[in-house]
Amino acid sequence: MKHLKLDRPLAVLDIESTGTNPRQDRIIELAIIKLFPDGRREEHVFRVNPEIPIPAEATAIHHIANADIAYAPPFRQLAPQLLEILADCDLGGFGVVRFDIPMLVEEFARAGFQFNPYDRRVADAQQIYHKKEPRDLSAALAFYCGELHPGAHGAAADALATLAVLEAQLQKYTDLPRSMAELDKYCNPPRNPAWADHAGKLKWAQGELVINFGAQNIGRKLKDLARADPKFLKWILKSDFPADTKRIVADALEGRFPAPPALTPPA
Repeated sequence: MKHLKLDRPLAVLDIESTGTNPRQDRIIELAIIKLFPDGRREEHVFRVNPEIPIPAEATAIHHIANADIAYAPPFRQLAPQLLEILADCDLGGFGVVRFDIPMLVEEFARAGFQFNPYDRRVADAQQIYHKKEPRDLSAALAFYCGELHPGAHGAAADALATLAVLEAQLQKYTDLPRSMAELDKYCNPPRNPAWADHAGKLKWAQGELVINFGAQNIGRKLKDLARADPKFLKWILKSDFPADTKRIVADALEGRFPAPPALTPPA
């Protein structure tokens, strides 16, 4: 990575999965290319048993069938090794902000581990591409590198293609940031500082956690609901909400609440 200054490892990710919903679907293949500031590179590819059937329409895209992963380990067995590989890494990929990172967060949560991406910087080649030349990874590889992408939708091939595209983008666009801190700002719109979870379902208001969705309970304090109306919070735990939202709600039902941020923004 000649054109990007790394001050800690960068893990370029690509995931193949049973579908596109991070909270319902499962990883079946994960590739990680780990780049170090000294120029070293590690490549890791994992096949994962999703423990649910792979839909035919998903197999038609990535060509991974149920028989191909029948004897692969489930994610929960791989989780400790993956956490070790990703420790202290910034993250990169093609569309990782929208899909791969949320999918990893959910998979780690289901396995009983916490993976916090929010203190990591992100270089998303798709975000750059869509801002500069809106299209998909195969078109990006052809546009920036003059190459075809016959291995499309194989995790390893897609991760390598993403790395080539990211390098070509940094070479082509001299106005792109050259540090991960600035590239993260370019790829990642800043998260609302009042939000307590990544999706903004809970937020801080005057030092209290409050519900930030729905007509009936928006603005109500989480402490009050835990005490007087736990049914609503239990419904959140059973419904399609992100893992970090559910974690805060589950803690609230047990009487545990996070400390408010040092400077709570206005509601």
